[in-house]
Amino acid sequence: MTVTRYRKKPIPVEAHQWHQNGDHPDDGPADREGRIVRYFRRPEPEYDGCNIHNLCGRSWHDHGWIDTLEGGNDGAQVVCPSDWIITGIHGEHYPVKDAIFRETYEPVEAP
Repeated sequence: MTVTRYRKKPIPVEAHQWHQNGDHPDDGPADREGRIVRYFRRPEPEYDGCNIHNLCGRSWHDHGWIDTLEGGNDGAQVVCPSDWIITGIHGEHYPVKDAIFRETYEPVEAP
């Protein structure tokens, strides 16, 4: 089998680092649920606000929830504090872990 390699096209995207509710500029005040990053709410006991998310070591209470085109959990993905929220070329939003963001994205000058 032949392996074909690909390179990501250099398409500028808008990105904002998220640490807590209200950090995304399209979300509004921190005391209200955001339009882009919503409050993280799941009824299962393992997602109780006092429990720790194994991936980032923070309590579930500190997390957000974002609708994505790719889906994930019920059409949405968990947003950990310090994730970057990318706005794609079609206006879609998705989270990217900080380390991956820093390895794959670089600043560009505004047009």
